[in-house]
Amino acid sequence: MIETWIDLPAPAVFAVLTALYAATGAVIVWAAFGRPLGPRIKHFDGVVAPFFGAVAILFALMAGFLASDIADRNRQAARAVQTEAAELRNIFTLSVASKPDMAAIRANWTDYVKAVTRDEWPAMADGNSAPSVDRAFDALLRELSEPAMAANAGNAVSAALINAAVRVSSARSERLALASDSTSELKWSIVLILGIMTQVAIGVVHLTKRNAQVAALTVFSVAAVVALGLIALQEHPFAGSVRVGPEALTELLKLQGSNGGA
Repeated sequence: MIETWIDLPAPAVFAVLTALYAATGAVIVWAAFGRPLGPRIKHFDGVVAPFFGAVAILFALMAGFLASDIADRNRQAARAVQTEAAELRNIFTLSVASKPDMAAIRANWTDYVKAVTRDEWPAMADGNSAPSVDRAFDALLRELSEPAMAANAGNAVSAALINAAVRVSSARSERLALASDSTSELKWSIVLILGIMTQVAIGVVHLTKRNAQVAALTVFSVAAVVALGLIALQEHPFAGSVRVGPEALTELLKLQGSNGGA
């Protein structure tokens, strides 16, 4: 259920959070001042705010840990894409600078970049890879591993090209692993429940004045919706409103044009 909510468009993510905390806040106000529970609940009047501050602290800590985990995953995703793009640039540059003609390598290189940006990026939104990228990379690696290429370009250039290709594969594997990774639903459930418990704590502290209770619940609920909504938008590094895009890879295709399409 948590995953379904996170996969919604940004307005719907905030709408669900708003509905959740508005509903729980309304129930708390009704229970405190309505009948038949109001008179009974007022027997708990006298609890001072500091005794319930621990609940808010727990909520803040858990939300902070959750945001840190998600932000770290997004940083790793951006780093993996940049590494992949840098190693692909190295392959292209070496293929141009080397003495023998490496047009076939550059053709396979272009197929790989296009397959990643055209086929794999949309697939990663669902945590999947694209078979066309596997085929393109296999063709590129076969071309780089040809004995004739090593003989013509030299062992140093051949080793540099193969090592760069291996690093491309490693960066892609990391990118795909991050695309299929997600925060445990248990963590999200704990944070959402602690938010509700904080609302309850606020309600217990304000049992005599309805307006004060409504104001306190409103301020906290708005803050919780904004904070949790922004965290949820970053849950999937390659999908959603806040995501790592393929721009670093699409920029590489300009190298072909600057090299006269060679």
